[in-house]
Amino acid sequence: MVEIITTGGTIDKIYFDQKSEYEVGDPFIGELLQKMNVNIPFKIKSLMRIDSLDMKDIHREEICEHIKDCSSNKILITHGTDSMVETAQYVNERIKDRVVVLTGSLKPAIFIDNDAIFNIASAFNAVQTLTNGVYIIMNGQVFDPTNVQKNVEKNCFEKIS
Repeated sequence: MVEIITTGGTIDKIYFDQKSEYEVGDPFIGELLQKMNVNIPFKIKSLMRIDSLDMKDIHREEICEHIKDCSSNKILITHGTDSMVETAQYVNERIKDRVVVLTGSLKPAIFIDNDAIFNIASAFNAVQTLTNGVYIIMNGQVFDPTNVQKNVEKNCFEKIS
């Protein structure tokens, strides 16, 4: 069983025409996994719906407490990219007995040219095969949260060293 925690971020952003802006909407991952006929048991918990720029340690602690209560040792978290590294590092310091994979997207999943589908598929596979630890899966790579950064200019994640 893969337990999926959604926290919001760009991956779940939708456009509100009347406001002319994007806001975090319903989680995208459940619908995607059903449409792709995923044949592995999973359950989804929408823990919060916030932009990752608004993510604080109190939210990160809520994520950690939820992980500790999960019945599975395979946890996938969808998260906004702006503070994904900070959250992964926070979880990495507190959770040692699970496989925790964080992923997101640099464009909303509703965009036709989004990276959400690829990142989710990569993360879903990775959470089943990696050993205990915390990982970031973005741009086709597996990153150690202590050695990764979001490169805003290139719009991708990359190793620091």
